[in-house]
Amino acid sequence: MAIFLLRRVLQLLVVLWGGATILLFIFYSLPSDPAVLLAGGSTGRAPNPQVVENVRRNYGFDDPVPVQYVRYLGDLATGDLGESYKTKESVNSILARRLPTSLRLAFWAVIIEAVIGISSGMLSARRRNSIADTLTTSAAAIASAIPVFVLGVLIKQVTSVYAFENGWPSWAYFPGDGFGDDQQWYLGVIPSAAQAERLIQPAIVLAAVGTAILARITRTSMLETARLDHVRTARAKGLSESRVQRRHVLRNAMIPVITVLGIDFGTMVGAAVLTETVFDIRGLGSQIVQSAGARDLPVVLGLSMAVIAIYGFANLVVDMSYAWFDPRVRLVGRR
Repeated sequence: MAIFLLRRVLQLLVVLWGGATILLFIFYSLPSDPAVLLAGGSTGRAPNPQVVENVRRNYGFDDPVPVQYVRYLGDLATGDLGESYKTKESVNSILARRLPTSLRLAFWAVIIEAVIGISSGMLSARRRNSIADTLTTSAAAIASAIPVFVLGVLIKQVTSVYAFENGWPSWAYFPGDGFGDDQQWYLGVIPSAAQAERLIQPAIVLAAVGTAILARITRTSMLETARLDHVRTARAKGLSESRVQRRHVLRNAMIPVITVLGIDFGTMVGAAVLTETVFDIRGLGSQIVQSAGARDLPVVLGLSMAVIAIYGFANLVVDMSYAWFDPRVRLVGRR
């Protein structure tokens, strides 16, 4: 088990190094000169050439690219993500301000995805070719086909705008203007009642496509597992069908399901741009897009590296969960 964990940690480090290398390659391939951006500030006018040279010297932009590359990797190793070209604020401060919002949104979206997706997939698998199976499969196909942006606008229009204009009861009306400035969370992730009203819409929208895909994967995986020899042996022993499904089918069918959940969580943290835009949520994804539009390259680089790290860590946790769902993984680590 220890060897298995060590291998996954080393793979994570390689992923982080590869992500940093690719991002820096893109950074150095851009036609814009960071020294000009810094010297020009927010005025939009052409800066003084002498000021540009001074900035280039002070920030080390006149050093060879390999030297800048090694220096940036060294800064990453110490947790220094640089500072914004536009506001001079450290990227670490921006990350600390934006990341909790994205983590909370992704956490609840994954909870919704897991509960609805796994339950629907189990129901569909246990009642194969029934009306419930047909309805579940059809609903999953429809949900996965609707673009996130369209779904977000529709839900916001109905439960926020239309509900407010037509005087719907308070339990049917949800504010659609972000999480608000006065956020209240318990234990870091449990929202207050007022905060939950602002969370439910974006969490459902963000989870919609993943829930549909997870339901299909759960159904397929359970149907394949149900045909294995050890499941037939369990039934032959006289175990009840519910116990066979719970102990021998569901547990062994969980590896692809857990994989999808881990990938979705890592993706939701930094790629929920459309959802954050529709519901005016100030998260990590919207900040990356905003900084990219302003050509604030250190912020884009730093926050992208944070997303890569979160994605890699989520997959590390998923890999470790394999050992609980499938004991054969532990045996691999002992070889």
